[in-house]
Amino acid sequence: MKVVEQIKLPIVDEMELFEQKFSQSMSSKVALLNRITHYIVNRKGKQMRPMFVFLVSKMVSGGEVNERTYRGASVIELIHTATLVHDDVVDDSNRRRGFFSINALWKNKIAVLVGDYLLSKGLLLSIDHGDFDLLKIISVAVREMSEGELLQIEKARNLDITEDVYYEIIRQKTATLIAACCSLGACSVSPDSDDVHKMRKFGELIGMAFQIKDDLFDYGDTAIGKPTGIDIKEQKMTLPLIYTLNHASKDKRKWLINSVKNHNKDKKRVKEVIAFVKNSGGLDYAITVMHQFKNEALSILSEYPDSDYKSSLTMMVDYVIDRKK
Repeated sequence: MKVVEQIKLPIVDEMELFEQKFSQSMSSKVALLNRITHYIVNRKGKQMRPMFVFLVSKMVSGGEVNERTYRGASVIELIHTATLVHDDVVDDSNRRRGFFSINALWKNKIAVLVGDYLLSKGLLLSIDHGDFDLLKIISVAVREMSEGELLQIEKARNLDITEDVYYEIIRQKTATLIAACCSLGACSVSPDSDDVHKMRKFGELIGMAFQIKDDLFDYGDTAIGKPTGIDIKEQKMTLPLIYTLNHASKDKRKWLINSVKNHNKDKKRVKEVIAFVKNSGGLDYAITVMHQFKNEALSILSEYPDSDYKSSLTMMVDYVIDRKK
């Protein structure tokens, strides 16, 4: 059995019902929109975000979920999907999870409008049922994701990112959405409780580890075989590179910045940068930090009594670090 299937076991019924509710939450009177949202539903990924919502709500409540939990999971997925549709337009990307992106099939104008539509459907789903506490959690996540992306763009121009700024970027860009899923799961069954804050922190820590794992893929992995260097080509500052820049001699630092800024399309030069980062301990450092975030997340989980849901969340933490793509 695949790890993801194993993680899903305690929430199989909830996930099935969620898929129905999620499809319904997208429906529109416009045929074109229904065609596009049908396409979106059929190319779903692993559905990690709704899984976090249901596992956390069941762990916190001792096995309970309610209508608010389903709505929360739907809203998160609607808004996450909206940001992905917009991201593909921003990045001028034609593929997403092996499928054609919305903008590749229906052009940018329609993709942007579909993203807006999904965003508004998500907000209205909360408002129509008075789930303002859930809406606040989600709205904060959307704001932070936008700020994180823009902060990254601003800093990439000068390549002057410190480690602290990097953590702030990935906290906003990646970790905030997983934090929202976990705090939302707790809030749906146990509003105004300590669990909401604890689970937010738990999700944030997993999100940080998740992004660092993504950074490491750029330097190759036994599963992928060869380094990709895509982040370097796109001048994205990742933790291994930041560590190496901060610990390199003045000449090497100059060479690194020049390589990333002016020679990022030169395959040979990118390979040299990757080799230098590896030899400078950049990868080892990033792996150490990733495991620190993982262990902090597990220590929050350890405060809860043992259950199938807790076991699945523990597996989820391990999966984030051990995944091969």
